[in-house]
Amino acid sequence: MGELLSKARTITEPAKEVKVFKEAEVVVVGGGPAGVAAAVAAARNGAQTVLLERYGHLGGMATGGLVILIPHMSAGGEEQEVAGICQEMIERLDAAGGAHHPRRGDLGSTDKKLLSNLRYYNDFVIEGRVRMSVYVDPEILKCVLNDMVEEAGVKLFLHSWGSRAVVEGEKVQGVVFESKSGRLATLGKTVIDATGDGDIFASAGAEFDSTINPELRSSTLAVVFRLGNVDFKQFVEFKESEPEQWNKIMGEIRSIGNFRLLPLPSSRDDVMWVNNWVPGKDCLNVEDLTWVEVNLRKVMLPAHEVLKKNVPGFERSFILDTASQIGTRCSRRLIGEYIVTEKDIRSGIVHEDTIAVVPPFKRNVSAENPIGCIPYRALVPKRIENLLATGRCFSSDMVANDLLNLIPFCVEMGQAAGIAAALAVKDGVSPRQVNRKALLRRLLDQGAWLPKALR
Repeated sequence: MGELLSKARTITEPAKEVKVFKEAEVVVVGGGPAGVAAAVAAARNGAQTVLLERYGHLGGMATGGLVILIPHMSAGGEEQEVAGICQEMIERLDAAGGAHHPRRGDLGSTDKKLLSNLRYYNDFVIEGRVRMSVYVDPEILKCVLNDMVEEAGVKLFLHSWGSRAVVEGEKVQGVVFESKSGRLATLGKTVIDATGDGDIFASAGAEFDSTINPELRSSTLAVVFRLGNVDFKQFVEFKESEPEQWNKIMGEIRSIGNFRLLPLPSSRDDVMWVNNWVPGKDCLNVEDLTWVEVNLRKVMLPAHEVLKKNVPGFERSFILDTASQIGTRCSRRLIGEYIVTEKDIRSGIVHEDTIAVVPPFKRNVSAENPIGCIPYRALVPKRIENLLATGRCFSSDMVANDLLNLIPFCVEMGQAAGIAAALAVKDGVSPRQVNRKALLRRLLDQGAWLPKALR
């Protein structure tokens, strides 16, 4: 019997009926930053909305993944270009004491004393100007996102893993999900895939590209962890005064597991998070996902000992927590009505249907370093109807995706997808046929920032 089983390659599952658990107008799959923004925007714009999330919390990489930096929300001037729902999240965090960032009134400042005070924090100062980036408390952010979803009237189901699209012909009718209640279906007029990996559009038969350049950041995986009882100011003073020694220590840590680990500040100065980059693994491969989880934790323990013994500020530190959600940066990318390219972002082309903007990263905005734009067409599949993709699985080439799959831009895309889905329901059309000018008007009315040519 064992020999027969070892030779088996497939099994046949018995056909069964799946209970329709819920019906809605908009179904969002994935409760990360993009999915929360999509669900909240859809509900606020009048659509009966369901949100399915596989974990026991909302926020995805920004909470369970412990990627607690929301960077590049402004471009170097006094304006803040990434706004809308993303800014609302920050304001709610501020009210709860869960965020650390420059004051909005200081954006674009060149005051030397201010720059000196902010220089320790990643992306607070770029080319001698104050920029908006935000460190968040992931536990408080979970609460903030719960509140936003509940207040908008979204029907939320946690512990619900969206597994496949329900499709008739080339029209998506809903989603099948797995849960402790069994295998269930939620039907909807428009489905938004915010899974990050494009799980739903792939199951629906939409075209996608999963080619990844191993040289890019987005090709790596991570298991972020946090250290408590750190003296952050003491650490950065050492790092600035002893750069050669710091680089030697980083080399010693890398030699432990051949992983790049980088301690970073957080929303408070006695806690640091350690981001990491594990190359050569596939986030759609369950064996690779398991390997990264196990081996990163093996590296974490001796790496922490190196920091404690050699780096001022870490002497009394302890491991606070590790990410409950593995850090995945790129996999499937939708092939949509438009594929955003590196050239698009570098050139600053303003699309007529721009729904999200991207400040330049390591340079302040200028003619040579323009603000990038993401068009609505990059969320729309080439041929499958009643479906939108948002977040890091949007339609883009490898380099553009590597640049644009960060949290604030995913939130922008999510807000646009939610509004578009609500408009599609209201007008009785597929998301492909949504009035683009009406979409842009709604975005502007609801706090988004768009290029002047579109206002």
